Amino acid sequence: MKKRTPISTIMTKNVITLNTTDNLETAERLFKKHNIRHIPVVSGDEIKGMLSYTDLLRISFADATYDNEESVETIVYNMFTIEQVMAKNLVSVSSTTTIKEVAEILSVKEFHAIPIVDDGKLIGIITTTDLINFLLEQF
Repeated sequence: MKKRTPISTIMTKNVITLNTTDNLETAERLFKKHNIRHIPVVSGDEIKGMLSYTDLLRISFADATYDNEESVETIVYNMFTIEQVMAKNLVSVSSTTTIKEVAEILSVKEFHAIPIVDDGKLIGIITTTDLINFLLEQF
C-alpha cells in the first residue's frame, strides 16, 4: 500500500445529492433506493451540509412502521426541513488528500463520511465503508 495514495483513487465520484429545497421524503427514497447512508446537501455546486440516514431515523419512524403507515412518516417529515436535520459544520478534504490522512480524520471524528471538494465544488464522497473495503483489498 502506497502511503501517498490520494483519496480520489477510492472516493465515490457519482455522488447522489439532495438540494436544500428537497424534502425528507425524497431523502428517504434516495437512501433506500441506492442503499446508501450519507447524502451531501447542495445548493448549486456548493455543499451546504450532509444528511445521514441516522439523522433521518432520529426524527422519524422510518424503519419502525409498516408499509401501510406511510402517513405517519409524512406528518413527521413535514415538520422538518433538510436544512434543520442535516449536519452543517462539515469537514471536507480535497481530492489530493491522502487515504491515510482521511482515515486519520475519520478515526477521531464522530461522523462516517467526508465530502471531497475541489475549488469549492463537490466532486466526491468517502465513507468509512469505502476505507474498510480499500483496506480489505490490500490483503
